Amino acid sequence: MADQGGVMNNRRAFLVALGAGALAFGAPPRASSQQQGKVWRIGFLAVRQEPDLQAAFAQGMRDLGYVEGRNLLIESRSADGKAERLPGSADDLVRLKMDVIVTAGSVAIGAARKATDTIPIVMGASADPVGNGFVKSLAHPGGNITGLSTLRTDITPKLLEMLRSVAPSLSRVAVLVNRANVSQPILVTAVQSAAQSMSLTILPVEAQSAPDIERAFSAISQGKAGAVIVVRDGLFLEQRRQIAELAAKNRLSTVSDNREYVDAGALMSYGPSLVDQFRRAAGYVDKILKGAKPGDLPVEQPTKLELVINLKTAKALGLTIPQSLLLRADEVIQ
Repeated sequence: MADQGGVMNNRRAFLVALGAGALAFGAPPRASSQQQGKVWRIGFLAVRQEPDLQAAFAQGMRDLGYVEGRNLLIESRSADGKAERLPGSADDLVRLKMDVIVTAGSVAIGAARKATDTIPIVMGASADPVGNGFVKSLAHPGGNITGLSTLRTDITPKLLEMLRSVAPSLSRVAVLVNRANVSQPILVTAVQSAAQSMSLTILPVEAQSAPDIERAFSAISQGKAGAVIVVRDGLFLEQRRQIAELAAKNRLSTVSDNREYVDAGALMSYGPSLVDQFRRAAGYVDKILKGAKPGDLPVEQPTKLELVINLKTAKALGLTIPQSLLLRADEVIQ
């Protein structure tokens, strides 16, 4: 028994010594200590605060294992609706040495691109990244920018087809634009091109503030337009209830590529879900943090386009929505 106890004591001593040796020389960790202790710094840049989009992006990051306060820090910067202030906000994120900058909207992409050509930039949404010169091509972006496109140059003309199906006698359509938004001239050109084959006259009307929107609808009424296309813009989205109320007051059908306008009272929307886009943007950030180069990551296009119809608004305007359109709708607001 004494010999057996001695063997046990010697074995115990050996195991203790082995453990001490492992501590001394460093046991192989599950992940490198640098990665375990790393807090990734992500900038979020927008003309206006975009809480819904930022929350969607943060959720996408959580789904991939990045938790704010643990291994993730999101620095949000906006220009409070004043596009001219955005370059300063972008410069601020560069000075803070972000690992990646996520952008909301073409104005933000442009400001981030001017601020840095080294920090990776992920577009949460871009109407026409090639046309705006942000990337060389969708398949091979090149440079430090990649992300998601909204296909709005393809989608916006389809809004004309929807309007014509609801109002066959329609002859003039206004397009509400903000000239401070660099993507909008391309969208207006796309609409005008589509309108020619439909014998429709397009009336571009500009607005850069809430009072401008009021004046714009007066111009639309004077121009005898029967409907309005509202292209996505931070100001317009912020003022969507004002736009819906003015459209109702002037008995104008309003369509957009963003469903938020329909929730506010517009007639129809057709386009991608921006919340979904920004959730998917997290996947780009994850790949970049793991070593991928943004220029090698193809720009993604929307995986799903949603048609939303406000039947209550249609009835108020005395319009009958064709059954074929109702059957295609992803959601009908009664």
